[in-house]
Amino acid sequence: MVIVMKPDASAADIAAVVGRVEESGAEAFVSRGVMRTIIGLVGDVAMLHGLNLRALPGVADVHRITAPYKLVSRENHPKRSTVWVGGVGTRAPIGPGSFTLIAGPCAVETHQQTLQAAQLAKAAGATLLRGGAFKPRTSPYAFQGLGVEGLKILGEVRATIGLPVVTEIVDAHDIDVVAEHADMLQVGTRNMANFALLQAVGEAGKPVLLKRGMQATIEEWLMAAEYIAQRGNLDVVLCERGIRTFENSTRNTLDISAVPVVQTSSHLPIIVDPSHASGRRDLVVPLARAAIAVGADGVIVDVHPDPQNALCDGPQALAGDDLLELAAAIRSLAPLLGRHTAGPPA
Repeated sequence: MVIVMKPDASAADIAAVVGRVEESGAEAFVSRGVMRTIIGLVGDVAMLHGLNLRALPGVADVHRITAPYKLVSRENHPKRSTVWVGGVGTRAPIGPGSFTLIAGPCAVETHQQTLQAAQLAKAAGATLLRGGAFKPRTSPYAFQGLGVEGLKILGEVRATIGLPVVTEIVDAHDIDVVAEHADMLQVGTRNMANFALLQAVGEAGKPVLLKRGMQATIEEWLMAAEYIAQRGNLDVVLCERGIRTFENSTRNTLDISAVPVVQTSSHLPIIVDPSHASGRRDLVVPLARAAIAVGADGVIVDVHPDPQNALCDGPQALAGDDLLELAAAIRSLAPLLGRHTAGPPA
């Protein structure tokens, strides 16, 4: 069951609802979105109905939710959500009505490389800068990122370029330092089922980009988002980045059908990562076109000023003509789907 509070509900109104629920022996989880607060209830449904919660001050409505994910379900939130990332003057929307390009280096290597990648990304119409300071890699011998030094570089580049930063967090112990330098916290595919990390980012007070686990079902993915929402954060963006199948001609298999399936089940925005789905530069733009056509809220791509010498995922990074082709595709196709963009001048 979910309680939707009125936009002008006070902290005292919310506390009164939580108090009545907890007095009955049930649990209440408060999640605050940009527009309103939602309280998820766990307990005996018949007993909860008997509490007459609709009569409490500040309560707009009460819904019984049948999906296992209560807070991110579209049953309680019929209109799809927009998540805003960044501070005053740089806030970027991700959600219906807009098409958002997130771009930047897969891994932060140097200040110069990150700055050049950010300049390329912004020129292509990106409104958010992605960059990895902590890189969980399959091989322990692969480049693992610069850590805190990489975060500092991202902060410096953000100040120069003016794009909000999206970066991955791999350990709950790093929450404070990552949140200090980032505008949005990314949970990668390998950590989608790291429930302690999901709870920690849910309490961090920052928007979250949640990538789908490479072997996760859509329901498991949405349940992972529920862990974040249950800790008070509804500003979650889902990212389809390909799943592992028997096919080996691409790095992963992009499940493009996940976009409309998620949009019928959840109010959360969903974007697509064609770079990590394919692992091939020549497939990034065609898959981005598919993402636009199927109704995704944006794409996130790798950009590198010198892909041949990249320390991480160079074969899938865009630069030069490929990046211009992506920008042109977004600029021409997104408006056909009713999406406005922040693309470069035609």
